Amino acid sequence: MERKTAWKKYMEKGLQEVFDFCEGYRSFISRCKTERECVEAVTERAESLGYRSLEEVMERGESLKEGDKVYATAMNKIMALFHIGKEGFEGGMNILGAHIDSPRLDLKQNPLYEDTDLAMMDTHYYGGVKKYQWVARPMALHGVVVKKDGSSVKVVIGEREEDPVVGVSDLLIHLSADQLQKKGAKVVEGEDLNILAGSMPLEGEEKEAVKKNILNILREKYGMEEADFQSAEFEAVPAGAARDYGIDRSMIIGYGQDDRVCAYPSAEALFALSETPAKTCVCLLVDKEEIGSVGATGMQSRFFENTVAEVMDRAGCYSELSLRRALSRSRVLSSDVSAAFDPNYPSVMEKNNCAYFGKGLTFNKYTGARGKSGSNDANPEYIAKLRKILDDRDICYQTSELGKVDQGGGGTIAYILANYGMEVIDSGIAVQNMHAPYEVASKVDIYEARLAYEAFLREMK
Repeated sequence: MERKTAWKKYMEKGLQEVFDFCEGYRSFISRCKTERECVEAVTERAESLGYRSLEEVMERGESLKEGDKVYATAMNKIMALFHIGKEGFEGGMNILGAHIDSPRLDLKQNPLYEDTDLAMMDTHYYGGVKKYQWVARPMALHGVVVKKDGSSVKVVIGEREEDPVVGVSDLLIHLSADQLQKKGAKVVEGEDLNILAGSMPLEGEEKEAVKKNILNILREKYGMEEADFQSAEFEAVPAGAARDYGIDRSMIIGYGQDDRVCAYPSAEALFALSETPAKTCVCLLVDKEEIGSVGATGMQSRFFENTVAEVMDRAGCYSELSLRRALSRSRVLSSDVSAAFDPNYPSVMEKNNCAYFGKGLTFNKYTGARGKSGSNDANPEYIAKLRKILDDRDICYQTSELGKVDQGGGGTIAYILANYGMEVIDSGIAVQNMHAPYEVASKVDIYEARLAYEAFLREMK
């Protein structure tokens, strides 16, 4: 089934709204390259629009009523925002879910060492990556150092124009005869992803003088000692801002678009609800999706369930049965990216069932691998309701699978939410270069997703 390009709508009424929204998004992913930075930025935006901390509401013993807006966070890496609706919780919620973690290189707990008068840092890659893509490029360090007295220091090195950057070296082509005989998965191996951090010795030092110079710089600028790496969290990510892509500026290239390209329009769709919605509307932004949604800040944790229980308690309607009803009767758009068709690699796609740039929001009825293993498979009754909402508002969308049946596959948080009995479908934005240091998305798809998410929150019954 052929879908029209979304660009045609805006050629008639003007492209400025698309470009303006995407400029806000481009700025967001340029400055928010870690989960903590995303939570901090969304919290700041939410508070400016009248959202209150659920923790503060609980501490004050205050009640919640329809129209109230609250948010909750955990460990600065996962958050849920609620706009309480007119109808009771037992009728279910309309939920937008996305993840805010992305593939990267994490510093190990004891990362810094010296080898042949060079200061190096050990890393452990996070998420599914082609390791050879992460070498020979400028990298920035984003992180937080928590000291034994409980104080913390934010660290960002490599994002300002005047900042230095770091990186992982690659083997020169002149000496690569043996390396180039290896399979792609082995061309660069995990333990070889060591960051070059410095080469200048500290004056007056003889032993490990280069390493000591790096430690001296960190001490002077951040008050950090070597032992503080043990209670620090550093992520090495591509340095620099996201950029307009294409001579026509129709796309954005940048780090971490999987899945912040869905997280940002999801949050903005919730923030657009100026009036009290019929159903309680939620934006859920989670961590750890790239490594299986595990841990206290992943979707498999009890964070969301516990938070809903607390919100219902403050609204005076909590019981275990009411909570179960609220969760099981909710509807969800599990917003995660899909693979965009790439003319350079057509063999991995089935053209009638793949996503294309410019065709709007992408629905994946199921993801998983091969025989739908590990997937949520959305029910057709729910899909029909979504089709009507979007068609009635002339919002562009498409349907897709993640490559040919036996080619591979992928997973999202959809199946976890579906475990509650919720109606869930994967819906996101098509990207090229998924999981590479720089991913590409279409501006019009980002904007259509924003419109679709708001329509879902307002209209899904």
